[in-house]
Amino acid sequence: MVLLGRRAALAAGVAIGGTPGLVVAGLRSGSASLVRDRIHLTSGARSGEVTTSSAVLWARASADARMSVRLSSNGRLVRRMSGGWADERTDHTARLMVDGLAPGRRYDAEVSFTAPDGTSSAPELISFSTAPVHAAAQSFVWSGDTCGQGFGINPDLGGLTAYRAMLDTRPDFFLHCGDTIYADIEIDATVREPTGDLWRNVVAEGVGKVAETLEEFRGRHRYPLLDDNVRALYAEVPTVSQWDDHETCNNWYPGEVLDDSRYTERSCDVLAARGRRAWQEYQPVPVRRMVDRGGDGYARQRIYRKVPRGQHLDLFVLDMRSYRGPNPTSAEAGQPGLLGTDQEAWLIREVAASTATWKVISADLPISAPSNHSDDLDSAANLDSGQPTGREPEIARVLSAFKRHGVRNVVWLTADVHYTAAYHYRPDRAAYTDFDPFWEFISGPVAAGTFSVKDSSLDGTFGPEVVYSKGNETTSWTQSPRAGNQFFGHVHIDADGLLTVTLYDGAGTALWSQGLEPVS
Repeated sequence: MVLLGRRAALAAGVAIGGTPGLVVAGLRSGSASLVRDRIHLTSGARSGEVTTSSAVLWARASADARMSVRLSSNGRLVRRMSGGWADERTDHTARLMVDGLAPGRRYDAEVSFTAPDGTSSAPELISFSTAPVHAAAQSFVWSGDTCGQGFGINPDLGGLTAYRAMLDTRPDFFLHCGDTIYADIEIDATVREPTGDLWRNVVAEGVGKVAETLEEFRGRHRYPLLDDNVRALYAEVPTVSQWDDHETCNNWYPGEVLDDSRYTERSCDVLAARGRRAWQEYQPVPVRRMVDRGGDGYARQRIYRKVPRGQHLDLFVLDMRSYRGPNPTSAEAGQPGLLGTDQEAWLIREVAASTATWKVISADLPISAPSNHSDDLDSAANLDSGQPTGREPEIARVLSAFKRHGVRNVVWLTADVHYTAAYHYRPDRAAYTDFDPFWEFISGPVAAGTFSVKDSSLDGTFGPEVVYSKGNETTSWTQSPRAGNQFFGHVHIDADGLLTVTLYDGAGTALWSQGLEPVS
């Protein structure tokens, strides 16, 4: 199986064949014998944030150039468009916001670049479907956690194959629920697995250390785009991207100063500004304005948002990282929450106002599964199953507001904990009872180490019941992706509004499924 296109491998400076750890330096256009003497797309092209009438198109050029798009539907050219300039200010990435699209229609986009001297790249073809306005079937997949615990692109196993399995379900979009990269974990040439096997990584310049500089964060985002499975999915399936901690560093919060000898820059505020800028450059999110504040400073813009998907679906994408207070070390009362005041109010207001059949909330952290460290409580769960304390009052206010406003058909999705599960919440099992029953579904990792399920340590404040779960059943703290316990979830909504959730393993085998009838 060809894992990487040779041109992409050479341009990225990755190991191709031969000895693990061999890094081929990035070659420039002057090396005519190895690289075509023309501009090209180094990381494929992709679409994102596709609604009923709009989409974001993204690509990266090999040199300074302007993005161009030929948009077609049903074999007919719809329009020609020019995007932004790709230059060193954005690491040669560019995006184009496309509005005025017809709902429920399949589009093909030829994406190319033209240099100032008139040299043009060969086009890359991507496809996407806008959401239907009226009642019609649609589906999507979700997962999280890409290239974590040192497990990167392994050519011996065909690369990041769960991405190919997600593509095989033919979804309308892919929801990446955070940890799109692991900036804080080195990707070395080889990793010794808990079983003793040797995991071999494709390596690229800059991924062998924790990311601190803007260029190092950018390199981490370029890395997954070297994989054929990832690029195949992105060529046909739009992405809705969320961020969490590992786009910066593990369990970070605003104001934190790291105590980690691997870092020379230990301010999480500085690291997060660089990490977020790289994330926004490389993810097809609807950023209309990016402003430098000198050096690595970045004018922060709100990234929690609603993605409207027609009559049956509104998707609410949270940011549970940027507005939180310090991570507590126990079930302390009065700790700031995960959303912040403005985002909490936004979530209540927008979900209550939604007329879609289903309101799906994409959270980058689970509600009741605790974080891995009892002395660094990163999520809402605080190991106390009584009345809401710590960060839980924020969740309680949101759930109670949904009940007060008569909101129906709310589903929570997440990844983060590196296993897959279906949890049902009901007030008659809970310490806090002022809410309506709801489901939370967890699925991940898509390409990382697998952790043990946390069923026995779930925080009981909101009454979770374990309906299904699967994870690492060994005694090791993590399990290699080689074991097959990689996971993603699939949501299908039919024309009548029946929502069916299916949990898959990374090979595409269905593990568990549940149909949910909408309640009026």
